[in-house]
Amino acid sequence: MQLFRLAALGVLGVASLFAAESLNNRRAPGFSLMDINYNQHDLADYRGKVVLVEFMRTDCPVCQGFTTIIDKIRTRFGDKVEVLTIVNTPPDSQPAVLSFINTYKVRNPVLFDCGQVTASFLRLTPQNPRIALPHFFLIDQRGTIRANYEYGQATEAYFTGDATPLMSEIEALVTGLPAPAAKPAAGDR
Repeated sequence: MQLFRLAALGVLGVASLFAAESLNNRRAPGFSLMDINYNQHDLADYRGKVVLVEFMRTDCPVCQGFTTIIDKIRTRFGDKVEVLTIVNTPPDSQPAVLSFINTYKVRNPVLFDCGQVTASFLRLTPQNPRIALPHFFLIDQRGTIRANYEYGQATEAYFTGDATPLMSEIEALVTGLPAPAAKPAAGDR
């Protein structure tokens, strides 16, 4: 009987490891958020395009540098890819976002979230309250999250330089071809 209980606990323990859901390969949480000019942006309006949803802070040096990557994405892919940047208020504010937009010449919408959209994308819970920024999600033309990355040592190439791995993944989504093999995403839980 004792052996049966130990076996049952072992099975439950292994099952709980596999029950932890990934942030990828699921329908992107829907949202409608306002930008600095009080225009609403609904994720559903971008169906048919690849969408990069970036969660960031205006005072984050990596986030500031990522604006050059976003420019490269816009130049290379044009209207096939939409970039939506999301900040949380607080800690960010309208004056901070306006300064960020002007300083870094941001051309994509910067949207204001009170935390609900961030919590939905990152699947935050009391047991998993961690928010690491910057963090971005690649969403395919049908609204499915295909990849997500939070900044870290293993994902630095996605956020800096020419962002070759990121460009390759976006190219694969735009063309419908398989993406080249990449290292596992540090942000994928």
